[in-house]
Amino acid sequence: SGIGRPDMSSTSVAISNLTSVAVLVFVLGFLAARIKSDLRIPEQVYQMISIFLLFGIGLKGGHALKGTSFSSFTAPALATIALGVVIPFVAYLSLKLVRKINDLDRGAIAAHYGSTSLVTFSAALLFLESNSIFVEGFAPALLTLMEIPGLIVGIYLGSRTSVAEVKWSETLKEVLLGKTVLLLCGGLFIGAVSTNEGYEKVNPFFGGLLSGFLVLFLLHLGYLAGFNFSEVRKVGKPLIVFGLLFPLIIGVLGVFAGTAIGMSIGGATILGVLCASASYIAAPA
Repeated sequence: SGIGRPDMSSTSVAISNLTSVAVLVFVLGFLAARIKSDLRIPEQVYQMISIFLLFGIGLKGGHALKGTSFSSFTAPALATIALGVVIPFVAYLSLKLVRKINDLDRGAIAAHYGSTSLVTFSAALLFLESNSIFVEGFAPALLTLMEIPGLIVGIYLGSRTSVAEVKWSETLKEVLLGKTVLLLCGGLFIGAVSTNEGYEKVNPFFGGLLSGFLVLFLLHLGYLAGFNFSEVRKVGKPLIVFGLLFPLIIGVLGVFAGTAIGMSIGGATILGVLCASASYIAAPA
C-alpha cells in the first residue's frame, strides 16, 4: 500500500530511503575505514555537528509544541517512558543468549538500546517530512523522555554484578545535566517560548542546513562502524544476529504502542524508530 503519497508504493519508498544521500554516505564512511583510508571527521568538528543537531532538533520541536495541547501529549509521553524502561530489560534478557559477553557488557548494550539515537531520529523525521507524512510536533520531546529511563535502567542492570560501586547521584547528574539532554530540553523550551518572528530568523540555519549536517555526521558514524567492525566479529555471530533482529522486533512494538494510543502514522513510525534505535543519543553506537 502507498505511504504518504498515493503514487508511491512501499517498495519505492524503501528503495528511495536506502539510496538516499545519508545512507550512501554512511556506507562510504564504512568502506573508507575498511580500506584504511584517512577519511575521518576531526573530533572537534564532530562535537560541533552533534551540538548543532541536538539544539536544532530541540528548537524545531519546541516551535511545533506551540500548537500541542497537554492532553494530547500525556499518553504518548507515558508510553514513551514505559518503553524506555521495558526495552533495556528485554535487551538484557535477550543478550543472555550471547555467551561470549559478560553481564557488565550486557548492561552497557542494553543501556544503548534503551537510549535513543538522535541521528536515526533525525533521518527518520526528514524522510517522513520529505514524503509529506504528518508527525506530531512533540516528537523531539519523546526523544528526550526515552533517553533518561533507558540509561538509568541499563546502568542498573550492568552494575548489579560489577565490583565497582555506582555513584547514583553523580550518574543521575550526568544523565540529566549533560550537554545532550540540556541542549535538547533547552532547544525545546526556547522554541516553545520564542516568537514566530524570532524563530524564522534562525530557522534557515538550524532547519535548512539540518540534512546537510546530518550527512556529515553519518559519514563519521560510518567510519567508526567500519573501524570497529572487527570487535563485533570477535564476539561471534550471535551478537550480529541480535543486532539485526532486536531493532526490528522492538521497533514493531513501538509502532503498535503508538497506534494503540492514537498517534498518527508518522508519529507511530517515529516512536517505532526511537524504540529500534540504539545509541547514547548523540554518541556513536
